[in-house]
Amino acid sequence: MRTTSPARRDFSLLTENDLYLFNEGSHYRIYDKLGAHLVDAAGETGACFAIWAPAAHDVYVMGDFNGWNKYSHPLHPRGNSGIWEAFVPGLRKGTLYKFHINSHHHGYEVDKADPVGVLHEKPPRTASVLWDLDYPWGDSEWMLRRQRINSQAAPQAIYEVHIGSWMRAPERNEPLTYRDLASRLADYVNRMQFTHVEFLPVMEHPFYGSWGYQTSGYFAPTSRYGAPQDFMYLVDHLHRHGIGVILDWVPSHFPSDAHGLAYFDGTHLFEHADSRQGFHPDWKTHIFNYGRNEVRSFLMSSAMFWLDKYHADGLRVDAVASMLYLDYSRRHGEWIPNRYGGRENIEAIDFLRRFNLEAYKEHPDIQTYAEESTAWPMVSKPTYVGGLGFGFKWDMGWMHDTLQYFSYDPIHRMYHHNQLTFRMLYSFTENFVLPLSHDEVVYGKRSLLGKMPGDDWQKFANLRLLFGYMYAQPGKKLLFMGGEFGQWREWAHDASLDWNLVERPLHRGVQNWVEMLNRTYRTESALHALDNDAAGFEWVDCCDAAASVLALLRKAHSSHDVVLIVANFTPVLRTGYRVGVPWGGYWRELLNSDAREYGGSGMGNMGGVQAEAVAQHGRPYSVNLTLPPLAILFLKAA
Repeated sequence: MRTTSPARRDFSLLTENDLYLFNEGSHYRIYDKLGAHLVDAAGETGACFAIWAPAAHDVYVMGDFNGWNKYSHPLHPRGNSGIWEAFVPGLRKGTLYKFHINSHHHGYEVDKADPVGVLHEKPPRTASVLWDLDYPWGDSEWMLRRQRINSQAAPQAIYEVHIGSWMRAPERNEPLTYRDLASRLADYVNRMQFTHVEFLPVMEHPFYGSWGYQTSGYFAPTSRYGAPQDFMYLVDHLHRHGIGVILDWVPSHFPSDAHGLAYFDGTHLFEHADSRQGFHPDWKTHIFNYGRNEVRSFLMSSAMFWLDKYHADGLRVDAVASMLYLDYSRRHGEWIPNRYGGRENIEAIDFLRRFNLEAYKEHPDIQTYAEESTAWPMVSKPTYVGGLGFGFKWDMGWMHDTLQYFSYDPIHRMYHHNQLTFRMLYSFTENFVLPLSHDEVVYGKRSLLGKMPGDDWQKFANLRLLFGYMYAQPGKKLLFMGGEFGQWREWAHDASLDWNLVERPLHRGVQNWVEMLNRTYRTESALHALDNDAAGFEWVDCCDAAASVLALLRKAHSSHDVVLIVANFTPVLRTGYRVGVPWGGYWRELLNSDAREYGGSGMGNMGGVQAEAVAQHGRPYSVNLTLPPLAILFLKAA
């Protein structure tokens, strides 16, 4: 065993101001001070350790450097701050360590991983790893121009990815490493013309089946796929190939694993003590105590860490509804009202507003996204008008209504026409992302293709129509991996996508269709520039429920930059279908989901149609269209 000098208190990274801000709840870079840091103290190399454990009687650091001796290297309290710290000379990068905590409460003793550790052992092992975050970033060009790319007026076509199952090494059925994934994912995303990648949580998590949503390491990318620098390389490589990176972040709850945050120092330190506030009945996880100052410092610092250190272009906050409502998923008597008697979580609301204010203040060129499933008002509106301050909100209502509509046999769709049109009553109340996410293709819900009714040809036609209608609607787009080529089976987190399917014509056709949708969405400003403005949308006819046909216009800032979109939600070929248009001339067919290159029957309008001076839908001109079965058309005036 390598010998190491005992821990000492003669060197510290924490200033008195750090302690004040941390205890006040306004230290948003605590990762620079807490945890473990390699330092050179007066010519002596080693590591500074610091941990928040106010109820501890004693705290020690142990690891492979001292034979995991629980008591040989004590930490020392820093005044009344609740922080314990020590400098241990002689330690090097790669040293394994944990903290041993003796609590004042009931003689409780426990070994804990570092809450602010930047690297942990590959699960199921649970020690933290002494590491640095040095990396030669090469994405300066991207960082200079990403404000325009991330703008609310810019196209955002987001490809949602679970790193461990997008593609696996076939010879050993293991996930690709961060570095192995980088070039393959960048090439594919660019080929498919997505603008951003959104990763399911990469933060360290003990249970692989949680997909990362039960986070234990709020400052560490999971070591399942490599070291911190390897994940930095992945982000850097995507940036250098013009692709934005959004990270899922979970400040709503955390798991109860013994080495993690739960009951950290013999008290409910990070979570509420009362299970009516501190325990989530659905996920069997603990809920953060947002009213505790140091917890706010911890979570705020985690958010800023991924923006500061990993150059993330956005954070998508998971399960926002569970944070906002004290009675979320609870029956009467199972929750505690706020101080005014209401069900709103006042402390969580304040935390989310602080998070967005700080994120945009420090990084005005990023975006934040809320997965919020209720009608909470002004989620994506500024805090100064009473909003929560997010840049975007997922439109869960659109997702639910649209997928339910598409599940119906087309003969019944005429009775559910309002499920397609209802969204436009609220479409501009928030800045929306339209999500077809991982949550919709698991737990018996079937894949997107599997949800579609009819025979195989109709299933594929319906899927192309679904994607086309998503791109026709105002709002940014998000599609979970595998949907873009029509994966048959549900997503499995421990297996690769079925890439062999793209060798089959119908699957390749769907893939070609999504690529062309993305290309057109990016190049036609009418399809994205006014996503959050009612001036960018106009119904031509939303009332033809009998034929299950919709016609609409998407518009840009220029009055003549207009795209006409007509969708036929039945398998009936409709000829001579007249649609009103704002002016005469030739209307070119930009997209037709029934084209043969997409797996369709090849019906259409021979590349375009001439508008005639025949009034229709309150307009002086109209086009006489052939509407292919289960298909959508995009046309633009020449």
